Amino acid sequence: MPSTLSPPAPLRQPSRSVASTRGSYTLKKDFVDSLFLIRLRRLKVRRCEAALILMLRLCQKIDTASRMRMIGQLENEGSARLFSDFLYAQGIDNQIEPERSGAWALWVHAEDQMDAAKSYFEEYRGNPGAAKYQHASRIAEEKWKQEQKANADAEKRFHDRSKLFPLGGSRVGILTVVLIAISAVATLVSNFGANTKPVMWMFISSYDVEGGVIARFAGLREIRHGEVWRLITPIFLHGGPMHILFNMMCLLDFGTMIERRQSTARLAVLVLVLAALSNFGQYLWQGPIFLGMSGVVYGLVGYMWLRGKFDPASGLLLHRNTVMMAVIWFVLCLVGVIPHVANAAHSVGFGVGIAWGFISAMIANRRR
Repeated sequence: MPSTLSPPAPLRQPSRSVASTRGSYTLKKDFVDSLFLIRLRRLKVRRCEAALILMLRLCQKIDTASRMRMIGQLENEGSARLFSDFLYAQGIDNQIEPERSGAWALWVHAEDQMDAAKSYFEEYRGNPGAAKYQHASRIAEEKWKQEQKANADAEKRFHDRSKLFPLGGSRVGILTVVLIAISAVATLVSNFGANTKPVMWMFISSYDVEGGVIARFAGLREIRHGEVWRLITPIFLHGGPMHILFNMMCLLDFGTMIERRQSTARLAVLVLVLAALSNFGQYLWQGPIFLGMSGVVYGLVGYMWLRGKFDPASGLLLHRNTVMMAVIWFVLCLVGVIPHVANAAHSVGFGVGIAWGFISAMIANRRR
């Protein structure tokens, strides 16, 4: 989680000031390094945090294997399986899943087959007892057996792309892997925050501004001079093994789901916007000493929650227990039960994600 750290005992070391029309910058140099080092060494990811994030991850019901769209629901499993076999016999890959209401949802893998599948679905609902559906079930069974045999024969002769390049296959999103790799390298280079000098260029700023939130609007000197990457790069830094482990576990699931159900480009835009806004919000609230990915993670949760709720066909479905655990953790941090957490980053990321998910769902529904 993005973390802030309780301030150390006051350091009576002189500093130099640089004039500003809206506030005064305090130039840190070695003082910055020592301050970051002292605060980062105090970072402790508590056992309750690790357990809570692990529960959040494990209670999900997500399918990260492919990008799918839901075409509708049927009342019982038998009816759903019969129609699923019919679609399969027509060459439309699909799957069915039980819903909490007792109904069965039907998902189509390929977006370009959605129109045909919906047409078949409406026809089936009008006359589910037609003989052609029983006949299609037998055809589907024979087709499945033939495909299984062909696949077994092919595997004896070839290595497919997923075996040669497992990270680029269908299991994990490629951008998700890249984000995890950058986070791992940056965190190791900084020795989990114990050595900030090699990664000082990744913090949002090496300067603080005296005067609080309003005065900080005049800050971010490096970014104003062209180092715009600093708005993003704090998400790659983490202060301990548990800190990075559980943030990356969440990113692995949520990021891959968005890549597979929507696109890699959509995930890239989400991460960039959520990182920039959550980092900026945290800087305004408490200054430049923070790090971690969970502002982005909370943004992804908010986006997937509202997008899936108001646009089920998007395929971005979060189990309600996942949402509940995320909200509980958010509140515990906000009221101070869990200290030393970047609550502004959480709040901005979560809020932006919720708004984005809702608006994009409304736009998608109007286009249909």
